[in-house]
Amino acid sequence: MLKQRIITALILAPLALGCVLFLPPVAFSIVIVLVIMLGGWEWANLAGFKESWQRVGFAAVTGLACWLVSEIPEVWVLSVAVIWWLLAFVMVKQYPASARYCENRWLRLVMGILTLVPAWTGLAELKHVNPDGMSIIMVLLLVWAADVGAYFAGKNLGRHKLAENVSPKKTIEGLVGGLLASLCIAAVIGLYHDFTFARGLGFLLLTIVVVLVSILGDLFESLLKRERGIKDSSNLLPGHGGILDRIDSLTAAVPVFALVLVISGS
Repeated sequence: MLKQRIITALILAPLALGCVLFLPPVAFSIVIVLVIMLGGWEWANLAGFKESWQRVGFAAVTGLACWLVSEIPEVWVLSVAVIWWLLAFVMVKQYPASARYCENRWLRLVMGILTLVPAWTGLAELKHVNPDGMSIIMVLLLVWAADVGAYFAGKNLGRHKLAENVSPKKTIEGLVGGLLASLCIAAVIGLYHDFTFARGLGFLLLTIVVVLVSILGDLFESLLKRERGIKDSSNLLPGHGGILDRIDSLTAAVPVFALVLVISGS
């Protein structure tokens, strides 16, 4: 299993970074649509639609939705995403009482659209604003640092459960460790770009929000997998599970990060 994880990571990481750094915005948007459609294929299973044609159909609907929202101002789509993640937070916090909202398979599909499509919008907008991909690299670094920091802090110091009913392994100590790791990365980014004090402080605050939302994305997928009775969203990525298992944090973090950048104009 560990060997599979390492091989998959060694293949996927350069491909992902290459797309972010070197593809022009239009080509990048197309590639991300394909990834989001794979996420839609997995989400249909999370929603309880097991037949292949149903899963392929929802993948196609997800891709079509990305195309349709491309005609809508990005700030609207990203704002809807923020509202959606506030609702998701309530569902995670109140679980298992909130499980009744997951009983309807069609409602779970709507949740999938609200999760996946704004993530595409956010990534496409970040690439459009910064064709060199640096904005996307920033949010990736913050989320990855949070994951690594949470893993080590939780493993070595974890005592108090963060959301025991949803994901028993996650701890408050892990959350704090993830936050500290991301804040360190944010500080390095701020120093490298010579941010002013006000901009640097704003970036640190944004980092805290992005990390908290990324954890929410992870927890919400865990909630759906628990309701569906599965461990991974699929087995597309050997040793890593599915696409959603790799991007669940980003589906929440990217729209928030992108919305702040769009509103601030930076």
